[in-house]
Amino acid sequence: MTVVAASLLAGCAPSAEEATPAAAGTGDPSQPSVVAADSGLPFDAMPEVPGGRESWEECPYLDTGWVSDTNGQRTLGVGVDARFDTPACVFWSYPEEPHLTVIVRDMPDVDAAIAVVDWAAPIDTTEPAEEPAGWSGGRAGAGMVPERQGALYAVQKGDRAVVVFSNQDQSLKAEQVAKEAIARLGL
Repeated sequence: MTVVAASLLAGCAPSAEEATPAAAGTGDPSQPSVVAADSGLPFDAMPEVPGGRESWEECPYLDTGWVSDTNGQRTLGVGVDARFDTPACVFWSYPEEPHLTVIVRDMPDVDAAIAVVDWAAPIDTTEPAEEPAGWSGGRAGAGMVPERQGALYAVQKGDRAVVVFSNQDQSLKAEQVAKEAIARLGL
């Protein structure tokens, strides 16, 4: 009898997909809906690390020593934001702002993944990025994207997007980090 009751109750509960809205609207029809994924985060969500630059929680898919060598800065703090399905990783050096931020997004569909890339690397202010093979998006060196400091590399493939912000001037460093994250995660 308890098995039957449990089965009936389970059938009434919303599934994980139903409980998590695919889009969060503003209620104002003139305002576009914000595409949500990664546990309901908007497409333009930035990582939040509670301990900030004082944190030291290793990135699960990038080696800190490799990141320091690749981005050209000693890493003095590492933080992870587990709100994202694939945790976002933030690396700090001596400056107050991070020297590297890596965001891997698991979006509900291709259009949502493209929205992430368009937010990070607006098409009118960036150059095309086509690496690794099958991925596409944009890249920019320091000063190319208004209100952004440093370089960036943002690409998507299917419903996945990878965004890397670096406080360095060259987008090659951000590209190398994006390619390493994609390879390490098997994307």
